[in-house]
Formats: sequence, structure tokens, C-alpha cells
Amino acid sequence: MKINRYSVSMALCASLVGCNSHPNELRSTGGSELGAKMAAPVGEPIQAVLTQAPDVPPAITRKSPAKVVVEIEVKEVTMPISEGVNYTFWTFGGKVPGEFIRVRQGDTVEFHLQNHPDNKMPHNIDLHAVTGPGGGATSTFTAPGHQTQFTFKALNQGLYVYHCATAPVGMHIANGMYGLILVEPPEGLKPVDREYYVMQGDFYTVGKYREKGLQPFDMQKAIEENATYVLFNGSEGSMVGEKALPAKVGETIRLFVGNGGPNLVSSFHVIGEIFDKVYPEGGSHYQENVQTTLIPSGGAAIVEFRLEVPGTYIIVDHSIFRTFNKGALGMLKATGDEVTAIYSGKEVDDVYLGDKAASGSGKAVAKATAEMKSGTLTLESQIAAGEALFKGTCSTCHMETGLGVPSVFPPLAKSDFLMNDKARSIGVVLNGLSGAVTVNGTKFNSVMPPMSQLNDDEIANILTYVRNSWGNKGTAVTAAEVTAVRASSKRPPGAAE
Repeated sequence: MKINRYSVSMALCASLVGCNSHPNELRSTGGSELGAKMAAPVGEPIQAVLTQAPDVPPAITRKSPAKVVVEIEVKEVTMPISEGVNYTFWTFGGKVPGEFIRVRQGDTVEFHLQNHPDNKMPHNIDLHAVTGPGGGATSTFTAPGHQTQFTFKALNQGLYVYHCATAPVGMHIANGMYGLILVEPPEGLKPVDREYYVMQGDFYTVGKYREKGLQPFDMQKAIEENATYVLFNGSEGSMVGEKALPAKVGETIRLFVGNGGPNLVSSFHVIGEIFDKVYPEGGSHYQENVQTTLIPSGGAAIVEFRLEVPGTYIIVDHSIFRTFNKGALGMLKATGDEVTAIYSGKEVDDVYLGDKAASGSGKAVAKATAEMKSGTLTLESQIAAGEALFKGTCSTCHMETGLGVPSVFPPLAKSDFLMNDKARSIGVVLNGLSGAVTVNGTKFNSVMPPMSQLNDDEIANILTYVRNSWGNKGTAVTAAEVTAVRASSKRPPGAAE
């Protein structure tokens, strides 16, 4: 007997989902999950509210799907990546990360991508929230001065990365072309007191970490995955000091955390907090009581926690050298009454905050950098910058008083060993020191690791500060002097070049 395949498929459809007509009509039925997702937009089109990090658009309260119009302009912008260091970012909306997009599951999104006429490169966008080949990339290849448009249905709830996918794709992403789009479930997310947008990215510059001036992109470092910077929200210091995320004791916090990559996986952690809930990879199910969560390159996570005590909470990538030597450090500052039954301790810990602990430290470093560039660097500016850098690099062992630790670390205050030989002191910082030394008549036998990862101007400023503090009085150390010692001395194996 000849089998009618169409009849069989119709019977199967009817038995599974109760349809008694053509299978394509499933998309218009309201009684199925897919039917609900495919429901027609209700009302007039809505212009999407877009925000720059760390801000998040307001929660969606409407009960019906809508047509949402999203307009984003690509801009190639030169901005600071660190104090005294500039970089030409390629951006969605003028900053890194790109603007935060918030829609509802079932919304029809009309997406407009504009490429600013002053840009040099074509760009497009691939949204991981899109169901369809290329995620929108094939529909949005946009030359400078032009605009493209496409429409997609937000079928799946979750937190998704978007990024540029124009060749070479890695270079476009490495220059900062990524952001997040949240597709809320129809019932919305549970209300919290504060929501913030945090996105990590790794950057590859020709110059070393914190090397001053305009730094170009280094393709070879990117291919080798040897990041110069690993940053939150596009720049070192984007969430520290006056830019720290504000909160209050007793509040619930929700962080929408993305990882633009292009290469590195994030080990996301908030020092002093335990995540009550983590939605791994921005999905629908959560884990509870999580210390550190992995966020893949091109992935995201939602983390929620309640603040129990006041203080500064440090946001880090717990692949920890990235935090202290590549810039992946932010702050959340909670104000409120002490709760000594839960925690009793000092409010700021310089070991974690480094040179970000001191108020105005960034301004002091920036001022010295600008003066050095213009040839007007003063002793006072070097001392101020050196003090800020000393607190983040040297104060743990030598103490902020310069007195060191008795029988362990020698004093810098009124130190004959330090002050008698400027070149030797530069060499000690660059190359480290081990073995017995005599300082002010007392023997010390400890180890100082090489600090040659510091730039020449940073070492010069630190030593200038040390040579003019705690009773010391000496001439300034110049970056040229550090350069000369660096060039003439052979550093130990493993020391940075």
C-alpha cells in the first residue's frame, strides 16, 4: 500500500499539538510556546531605550509583545584606555562596551545600524539573540556614511552578546565592538534594588601595559592571545573612585555581566561577596551560593546578591594577574550602618585596591604624564604621581611610612643604601634583589622581586617620591635614567623586558 507522507505528518502533528490544519499554522496559534513567541506586535512601534555602561534600561512592564526599533551608530573613537594611554576604539554607540539593549521575549525588533561617515572601516553586527544565519551580520554590512536595517523576532529569553562580525572579525571585536542585549521573559525579571551593566574585554597594544601615548592595535599579540589589558567597560579605572558603582546596605544587586573577548575566558568574582544566584551564560536556570563564575568569550551571566555590610567591594577577574597587572578591577561602594555581627574590619585594603586606593591618584599620574610629554615635568608632580604608584606597588612590604618590617624588609626612610647610589636603586627595582644587605647598620636578608614590568616613567616617579619622603632628600630620577639602566643590565630569567 502506498503511504501518504503528508497525511502521516498531519496525523502526527494533530496527536502531538492538537492542530488539525497545515503545520505552518502552528506559528499563529496561541496555545503553544512557539505560538506565544510568534504573537503579533501590539500597539504602535516603540523606540528602544539604550544605555551606556554601567547603566541599564528600565525593566519592561508591558504584558504584550511590541515592535521595538533599535538604532545604533558605529563610531571609531580615540579615547583613554589607561591614564596617559590612548587607543582608537571601534564602538557601538561611541563607548565600550556598546549600548545595552533591553527587549521582551516575543518582541519584533527592527534594527538599524548606522556607520558614521568619518569612520574608516565597514562594520556590521551579529546579535547572539537572533535566530537566523549570521545573527544579522549578513544583513548589516555597512560602509561608512551608510545605514542598514533588518528585523528579527526575539524568540528566546536570556542575556546575549552582540559584536561586529566584519573580517578580520577578531580585530573588530578586539577594538571594542561588543555589547549586551537582554531578552526578558514575558513575566519580566524579579525586581531588585539596582541593576548594572559590566562587560569584560581583552585588548592588544603595541606598547606594554600603561606605556604612554597613542597605542596601536597589535595583531600578533592578539593571535597569540597575549593581552596587554584586560578591562571592565573599556578602560582601566572605568569603575573605581568616583566612578565606582553606588549601592546601600540591604539592597539587592543584579549585575548583567558580559565577556566580549575576543580571546579570554573571565573568572568573574566580587571580593567580599557571595553570589546568591548566578544564571550561567545568561540562561534560564540559576545556581546558588557561588563564589566565582566562568564567563566564556562571547558569553554572559547574570549575578545577584544582597549587600549585608558597608564598604568597598572589589570586582575582579580572578585569573588574578589580569586584575593587578592588566587592569581588570572595578569597585562597588556600599554605604550604610556597620553590622559588626557579620563583619568587623577596615574599610579599605590597599593590597586589593593598589594605586586606586588613594583619592585623586589617577589625576596625579595623568598630570605627571602630561608634563613629561610637554617637557615641563616638575619635582612636585613626580612626587605626587610616585606616591600614588608606590601605594599600589611597594607599600605592602615597605609600609606607607617607609619604615619597612623589622628584621624582614629594610626601611626606605633615611636609608643610606637607597640614597648613596641612585643607579643601584634603579637596578634593584628593575632586577630585584636577594641576599643579605646592610641598611643603616642593620642586616636584612630577604627577597625583592623584579619590578621591570613597570614602565620607565613609573619607576622614575616612584623612586623620586621615595628619595624625597620620610626624611630623604635627593634629586629626581628621570625616565631616561631608568631607560639607561634597563638597557645596560641583564635581568634575571623571567623578568619582564
